[in-house]
Amino acid sequence: DRAKDMLIRGGENIYCVEVENVLYDHPAIMDAAIVGVPHRTLGEEPAAVVTLKPGAEVTEQELRAHVAEHLAAFKVPIAVKFWHETLPRNANGKILKNELKKLFEEPADA
Repeated sequence: DRAKDMLIRGGENIYCVEVENVLYDHPAIMDAAIVGVPHRTLGEEPAAVVTLKPGAEVTEQELRAHVAEHLAAFKVPIAVKFWHETLPRNANGKILKNELKKLFEEPADA
């Protein structure tokens, strides 16, 4: 199932695990997930949800720069959201990415 965990951004394949592994390499990151955010012309763009280690501090810009140092520009998350608890998982320990995608949805007009 992890091999299928992929986004397609403007015809380029982005394997979520590749970007997640770079985020895990950052000393402040305890947990990380990449989700696809819909884009009108590119299809999807990567976005990250991360949990920091206790006492750690890092900004969205620092994390995006960290990924940019290690991966191609099209793989850098367009946004990073900070989750203040363990990322939601199912009984098998798999991160519930559909729950995390909701963080990036635009609110419906009232």
